[in-house]
Amino acid sequence: MSAVLDLTCELIRRASVTPEDGGCQALIAHRLEEAGFSIRELPFGKVKNLWATHGQGGPTFCFLGHTDVVPPGPREQWQSDPFEPAIRDGKLYGRGAADMKGSVAAMVVALERFVASNPNHSGTIALLLTSDEEGDAIDGVRAVAKQFRAEGRQIDFCLVGEPSAAKTLGDVVRVGRRGSLSGRLKVQGVQGHVAYPQLAENPIHRALPALGALAARTWDEGDADFPPTSFQISNIHAGTGANNVIPGELAVSFNFRYSPQWTAERLMAETEAALREADAKFEIAWHLSGEPFHTRPGALRDCVREAVKEVVGLVPDENTGGGTSDGRFIAPLGAQVVELGPLNASIHKIDEFVPLSELERLPDIYCAVLAGLFGG
Repeated sequence: MSAVLDLTCELIRRASVTPEDGGCQALIAHRLEEAGFSIRELPFGKVKNLWATHGQGGPTFCFLGHTDVVPPGPREQWQSDPFEPAIRDGKLYGRGAADMKGSVAAMVVALERFVASNPNHSGTIALLLTSDEEGDAIDGVRAVAKQFRAEGRQIDFCLVGEPSAAKTLGDVVRVGRRGSLSGRLKVQGVQGHVAYPQLAENPIHRALPALGALAARTWDEGDADFPPTSFQISNIHAGTGANNVIPGELAVSFNFRYSPQWTAERLMAETEAALREADAKFEIAWHLSGEPFHTRPGALRDCVREAVKEVVGLVPDENTGGGTSDGRFIAPLGAQVVELGPLNASIHKIDEFVPLSELERLPDIYCAVLAGLFGG
């Protein structure tokens, strides 16, 4: 069994459902410490975070990953135990195989290989891991970035191991992400009998025109780097369960995925203005998951592109599609951030898998990125 496959299997066996780490970081810390890395634990609340570094001075390059996974769902629907790695038809199955224990294992193997061949490399290479990426993302990389900012710590380059591939390893590299802004809306009305609407006030009727306008609006057309801004309602609830009662309250959950053409503050203002125009009595609890970020062409993108081309013979599509990642917390530290990992087709699904051929080549790509930035 290869080094990356062996480590991936060991990580899958640790049932690290968010925010649990399941001993993954301790295993990795022990390995990297033996390879000459300095280890720093950064726990916040119930979340474990690991910062492992080798070398000193600048520039600083950081691999970024997470050891937590989403719940497996109904175990009886899996072909094999989600926390017991299984190989079938050239694929490694298990929760976290693609998202993202395979990438984490590839990062560790790449770091071990690189420092063994280049013990006196220039600058600092590092690994940052959290057990809070799939959960609330409050006490994970967000908290670590706040700590680093207070310490004046600089990160120049960051490679996130999120599963980015659409069809095959290396075909897509993320070079940024849209921002994510969520809202929980409550609209107040007056409960009453549906036969006497003049004695009640229906919050659904009051809010519906505003919500329809927000959903139908073209917020922007996107640009060469970013998809268009999107407003999506994810949940809506009202009523007492009886069809002859006008509800007294409406609850709505919604989300903006937005390009740099907008700020969170402007989106909040536009949403609240639409509801006021509808004369709705409302309150909104806002949650900003992260501002948009974009890594422009430069040293990191060049190295990643050349590494992918060298190892798998592809020129990747460099885009900002998809959801969010913890890269959104590192980019504000001044870092160039890209995301490169295995096939994303099965993430969060029953029978999650990573193709063995991709898993075996991922450390080679990561090593080539390090060599491009630091020589060797």
